[in-house]
Amino acid sequence: MAVLVAAGLAVIVVAVVAFSLGRLSTLAEPTPDDRSAEAGFARDMQVHHLQGVELAMIVRDLTDDPDVRRLAYDIATAQAQQAGQMYGWLEEWDLSQAGTEPSMTWMTRPPLEGSDEHGAHETTGTDAAASAHEPGAPMPGLATSEQIAELQASTGVEAERQFLGLMIAHHQGAVEMADAVLARAESRVVLSLAQSIVASQQAEIELMEGMLAERS
Repeated sequence: MAVLVAAGLAVIVVAVVAFSLGRLSTLAEPTPDDRSAEAGFARDMQVHHLQGVELAMIVRDLTDDPDVRRLAYDIATAQAQQAGQMYGWLEEWDLSQAGTEPSMTWMTRPPLEGSDEHGAHETTGTDAAASAHEPGAPMPGLATSEQIAELQASTGVEAERQFLGLMIAHHQGAVEMADAVLARAESRVVLSLAQSIVASQQAEIELMEGMLAERS
C-alpha cells in the first residue's frame, strides 16, 4: 500500500510541475482560439492521457512482474506530465478546460494546406481521414468501462495480457490524434508535444507488442 501511495503521489507531483511548465511554454506564442485544433487537442488528449494513467495504475496493483510494473509507472508519469502541460496551455490561453464543442470536432476539420496527415506514420494501422471521425464519438483507442472492469477483475499474467492489449490500442489512438493535430495546428509547443507523443508511443507500441507475444 505504501508503494502504491508513493507512486500515486509521484504522478500527482509530475502533473503539477508540468502544469506550471505548460503555462510558461506558451508565453511567446499567439493565443489559439476556442475552436482551434490546438485547444481541441489539449482538451481531448488530456482525457485520453488520464485514462492511460488510470489503466497503468490499475495494472500495477494486479501483477508482480517487474517489467510490466516498470512500463506502467513510466506510462503513468509520462502521460500525467503531458496532461498537466496541456492543462497549463489552456489556462494560459484563457480558454475553458471543457470547451464549447463536442470532443473530436477539431479532428473533423480539414488539415492545413500543404500538410500531410498520414505520410509519416503509416505504421499505426489507422487511416485518420477527417471524414472517419464524428464529433462527440469515443476518442480513438479509449477503453470502454466494460474493458476497464474486466481488467480490474483479473490478476497475474491475464491482467498483463489485458493491459498490454488495451494500452497498445490506446497508444495507437493517441498517435492518430497526434498525427491529426500535426496536420492542423500552428503552435510550436503543440507541434513539439505531438511529435514527442508520436515518437514515444510508437516505440512503446513495439515494446508492448513484444511483451504481449511473450505472454500468448
